[in-house]
Amino acid sequence: MMQDTRRQTATAAPAEDDTIDLLALGGALWRGKFTILFAALVAALLSAYYAFFVAVPIYESSTTLALELETSPISADIESLFAGMSTESEALNTELEVLQSRGILRQLVDELELTSDPEFNAALQPEPAFSISDLTEGVVPLVLGPMDEVLAPDPEMTELNSTIDAVRDAISVRNLPQTYVFNISVTTESSEKSQLMANTLAEIYIADQVNQKFQATETAVTWLSERVSDLEVELRERENELKSVRTEIDLISIEGLEALNRQLIDARERAANAAASAAVAEARLSRIAELEEAGDYVELARIIGDPTLSRLVENDAGIEQIEARIETLRAQAQTAFERQNLQAETLQAAVERLEGDVAAQSDDLVQLQQIEREVQAIRTLYETFLTRLKEATVQRGLAQSDSRVLSEAIPGTYVAPQRLLILLIAINLGLIIGIAIVLARQFLSRGFRSADELESETGQPILGQIPLMPIKRRDQLITFLNEKPASAGAEAIRNLRTSILLSSSGGPPKVIMSTSSLPGEGKTTQAIALAHNLSSLNKKVLLIEGDVRRRTLNEYFRNDITGAGGIVSALSKEARIEELSEVIVRDPRLDVDIILGEKTRKNAADLFASDNFARFLDMLRQHYDYIVIDTPPVLVVPDARVIGQHVDTIVFSVAWDRTSRVQLKEALRQFKTVNLDIGGLVLSQISPSGMKRYGYGGKYGSYAAYGSKYYDT
Repeated sequence: MMQDTRRQTATAAPAEDDTIDLLALGGALWRGKFTILFAALVAALLSAYYAFFVAVPIYESSTTLALELETSPISADIESLFAGMSTESEALNTELEVLQSRGILRQLVDELELTSDPEFNAALQPEPAFSISDLTEGVVPLVLGPMDEVLAPDPEMTELNSTIDAVRDAISVRNLPQTYVFNISVTTESSEKSQLMANTLAEIYIADQVNQKFQATETAVTWLSERVSDLEVELRERENELKSVRTEIDLISIEGLEALNRQLIDARERAANAAASAAVAEARLSRIAELEEAGDYVELARIIGDPTLSRLVENDAGIEQIEARIETLRAQAQTAFERQNLQAETLQAAVERLEGDVAAQSDDLVQLQQIEREVQAIRTLYETFLTRLKEATVQRGLAQSDSRVLSEAIPGTYVAPQRLLILLIAINLGLIIGIAIVLARQFLSRGFRSADELESETGQPILGQIPLMPIKRRDQLITFLNEKPASAGAEAIRNLRTSILLSSSGGPPKVIMSTSSLPGEGKTTQAIALAHNLSSLNKKVLLIEGDVRRRTLNEYFRNDITGAGGIVSALSKEARIEELSEVIVRDPRLDVDIILGEKTRKNAADLFASDNFARFLDMLRQHYDYIVIDTPPVLVVPDARVIGQHVDTIVFSVAWDRTSRVQLKEALRQFKTVNLDIGGLVLSQISPSGMKRYGYGGKYGSYAAYGSKYYDT
């Protein structure tokens, strides 16, 4: 039965302090100094191996080009047509791009046959064991289906393009500030190759400039030749047309047209005067008729101005005489009018004739002048193009580059890898990694490294701290405890026994259960060692294997320990104490009765929850001083919570620096769900070197000094 009085859990742990303990940080780094130094040493060795034996040396060589800004006086005229390089920043940047253009680089690749150089042609490099292309070749067809062969690129062009790209990556071109100087740098795996590529690239660039100018001149000469021929033919045609026009028209010159214009003006004036005189005569004739009809001979005589008529009127001659004279005068006026009118008509006809002549000859003159202007324009253009053709023909042999080599490249200088820099960086990186490992190991662990930490986290009492037993096999545990009774491990078990027996004010517990969160946390070792230590008190002790599923208890004993059954057989038979001899076994090294686990088809939890198990424990209580039960882990199966209902105390093992806070919290919660309180926690499998490494050596007394001569004294 469980003891009636249960201990209450300790008060909650104080709130965590978020401040950084610099002393603890420094101490952790000091304790991990060998780890840090080892990481730095490994990094230094790896970097040295890489820098001196793996990394390919890289050499850089540079050549310098200078722009020629002066224009040759010989080609001054033609340069107006084919201007050289501009010195504007945009033009300089353009030349930088030209130097790195694929056209120039392809000439470099062809000139030096760089497609045969494995440094630039990846196809010539050794095939890697695995590449992304291997993956894509297998995956892409599965995803996209089979690819048509027409989509496959030309292997030769692909190889050439990749070589050009690699060469471009090895070349650096820059314009020196505030100058017209270009610096071409080439980095390769060979100093001679860097020199050769830099000088060859400069030569190709200069030759390309000359070739471009020569091609431009050739194009201009060809175009000018064709244009001059066309203009010559057109000029001859227009000159023949001019001669034909001059032959067809009467106009000799502009002076003749001007004389004809003067005649026209004179004729127009005479025609106007004649028309005016005819009009005056007509008006006079009309006035004479009006006055005669009115019989006003006095006025008529005054208008006509004839002396004879005036004398007849003044002498009051007869009417017959006056009218006869008037008739005579009227006939004279009629004759004068007809003469003036005829003269006006004649002059008007002459004006019209002259106007027609002037208009016709003006049109001919305009046509002639238009043809003359066209002929002159064609002749001027012909002469200009002919002059340019001669200049271009001469310039064809005088083409010069706008750049010149200021300084040729010399054998490349070593630039990479920077061995000292690599070593320094690697050492620093190793130190950082070492520090990170030390700090991560120190502060990022989810486990427990001290009893204070465990007690503060859970609020449960710490019954003991068990170091990691220095054995290689499980069956060496009992031998070690027998041969080393004063060892740190044996002393730790002795302290645990004392804590358990004195933990209850109602008397020492008789039935003790050993369990843990997960397998491998030291609960079975703890149960066997505790039973061994209890037997040293001359007490009758029984060790029961409660884990009937895995049944690992027999791995700690000799192979000849066997019985007629186990815990299952004992429960199924409801055996009395006299009949238990069939299932109880003993190891000659251990003065403890042992009931091993036994394979069964029954569910283990149901087996231990039965009344038979309760009666079985009651019977054992009467014949044994102490009963130690090794149960399965709490978080794996429910057996421990079932068996815990029948024990006096529960000893819970927490593996040092391994059992996480989450696992421990969940295991304790599992016990709470069935109204069970554990008797206390045991920090097991403590590593003495690990405690010192984490700075807990001063807090554990004998356990921290495990391995010293204290227990051998």
